[in-house]
Parts: sequence; structure tokens; C-alpha cells
Amino acid sequence: MSEVTNPFQACNNIFFKPNGVFRAIDEKNNWSWIPFFVVILMSVLPAYLYINFVDFEWYKNMLVDTQYGELSPAEQDNIRGNMAQPQVMVAMIMFGILGPIVVNAILALYLNLTTKSDEENLNGYTDWYGFTWWAGMPVVVSALLGIALIAIEDNHQVLPTILSPLSVAYIFNVGMESDWFGFAQALRLETLWSVYLITVGITQWTSFDTKKSAIIAAAPFVIIMG
Repeated sequence: MSEVTNPFQACNNIFFKPNGVFRAIDEKNNWSWIPFFVVILMSVLPAYLYINFVDFEWYKNMLVDTQYGELSPAEQDNIRGNMAQPQVMVAMIMFGILGPIVVNAILALYLNLTTKSDEENLNGYTDWYGFTWWAGMPVVVSALLGIALIAIEDNHQVLPTILSPLSVAYIFNVGMESDWFGFAQALRLETLWSVYLITVGITQWTSFDTKKSAIIAAAPFVIIMG
């Protein structure tokens, strides 16, 4: 089994040989800055490209019609008037940056607390926070696929679900007007991949068996989805 000797090799191996990666980052310091920047970039870039590609007038009307259909025409017009492309772009970029930072901070706290019962586990909160960025690397696959889909799309009236091409909403073409849209958009293949990586990581960093590690890894996602 080849040893992981640097963070760039680890970023590649996390997709194919995650056991070795988690063993390595358990011993190395400051490697997690690389996946941090990669995940943040891949969270922002597809949204930036999308908002510069989409027919923005169509986008505004689609969003108001599907999300604010119960409002009066005057209220809908007011929402449209307050939606400008630069402002929407900034909002999407800020969400892409702050969203993963906050979510991973909460996830790291959860992992730190749920693994404290293992006497062999010497990792603290900051270690688990770094851990979460490695577990979030599957977003790279989804982002690259989304970028490719935008690049080959010739219709500028394209739904924002293209930003999550591995979601149930995109795969099964669930419309934004559907009551199931939020659930379908949240249920993504890369999330299941991340749960798997968290499971692998916990087994490498603790003495917990695979079953217990999988329960810990899946629990927060099941609660959120439920």
C-alpha cells in the first residue's frame, strides 16, 4: 500500500484510497488547508458561471412564479424589482463561501463530541474541523460536472438545479414548484459519498468498528433529511 506523502497526493487519493489519506492526516499538520480552498472554490465557481450564463430576466420570473406564487402581483413585482444580477451573484458567492465553513464547524463539533468516548482518540475540535474538509471533497465531482453541463448548454433558460447535477431534483427533473423539490434538491449522491468518507475516517481515527462509525457518520444527515 503506497504511503500518502503530501496533501496534493491526498486530494487525489481521497476519491480512491481514503483509508490511507485519513491515516496520513491523522499524523500530519496543516494539510487540510488544501481541501479547504478546493471545496470553497468548487462551491463558488459553478454558481458564478451559472448566474453569468442564465437569462436573468427569465430567472427572476421563474423564481418569483415558483417561490412566491401566493403573493399579490404587486408584491411579486416588488420582489422582481429588488433582484439585480450583481446582488444575486454576491449572495450566491457569499453563501458558497460561508455555507461550508459554518456547516463544517457544526459537523466538526458533532464528530468531536461523539468520538470522545474512545480513549484512544486524541484528536480535538480543530483536528475534526480539518477532517470535515476532506470528507467534503466529493463536491469537486459535482461541481466539475455542473460546470461541464453549463459549458455545453445552449439554452440560457436553464434551471438552477444544473448546479447540483448529482441531486435527485436534477436527475429526475423535479420542478421548483413541486412540494418535494427541497427534499429532492438536498438528496445528493455526493452527500452519500461524504457519509462514506466520514465513516472511513472515523474508523481510521478511532477504535470504533465500521457499524458504529457509519451510524455516527449518517446520523446528522438522516436527521436533517428527516
